[in-house]
Amino acid sequence: MAAATAITARQGNDSFRGVFSDTWEVVCTLNSASVADQAAGTDTVAVPGVVLGDMVLGLSAGVSEAGLVRRAYVSAANTVTIATTNTTGAAVDLAATTIKLVIARMV
Repeated sequence: MAAATAITARQGNDSFRGVFSDTWEVVCTLNSASVADQAAGTDTVAVPGVVLGDMVLGLSAGVSEAGLVRRAYVSAANTVTIATTNTTGAAVDLAATTIKLVIARMV
């Protein structure tokens, strides 16, 4: 699959003082490869400062996900992985889209 491009990130803990010591708001452009039926793929997003144990609280895409199942997680320092699983019965090739992520670190 592909790495995300056009990444912008804002770091801070404005909204969740006392619960999270840091948060990241990430917006990037992602053009995933086609995912075959009953297959999975991954894409990565470079997010400076995240570490294993940080939580991805939310992920949204600017296109219909056409029945695909997506989840995001911190897979290494400075890296978030977006895993895509296809159980639709046919290959799916999503258009390039804007992905938004919210990532947090517990106190």
